[in-house]
Amino acid sequence: MKICIVSSCGGHLTEVRALMPAYAAHAHFYVLNDKALLPPDMVGRTDFIVHSERDWRFFVNLWEAFRILRRERPDVILSTGAGPAVPFALVGRALFGCRILFVESITRISAPSMTGKLMYRLAHDFFYQWESLGRFFPRGRLGGPLL
Repeated sequence: MKICIVSSCGGHLTEVRALMPAYAAHAHFYVLNDKALLPPDMVGRTDFIVHSERDWRFFVNLWEAFRILRRERPDVILSTGAGPAVPFALVGRALFGCRILFVESITRISAPSMTGKLMYRLAHDFFYQWESLGRFFPRGRLGGPLL
């Protein structure tokens, strides 16, 4: 199994790396939407894409997702957000048959994020970290806090 880990930098990356025990034994690579100082295990296995804030660059992200997913051929796309999760989920699911796993951010305690609302419809497996989000995501699963 090969896993594509899509994230924005900062807190989302910290959260998805907290899941490393679940994916470390599998072939995996990262996609980030901004340059970052990478820990040694991410060097050489990270692609950087254009940072889009719900603007025209979203279409650039769709193209980047296609190029990267065509080259890497992952079985699973895993993300905790934010923006780059959506184009990778769209392209991965529609064109490459990828299984999509999404974890809503730990910062979302009482209301879902925009990405969470979109990914709830796209993800095969959707997890949230606070019980209070259950009413927004009835077919999602409470996973508890990652951090």
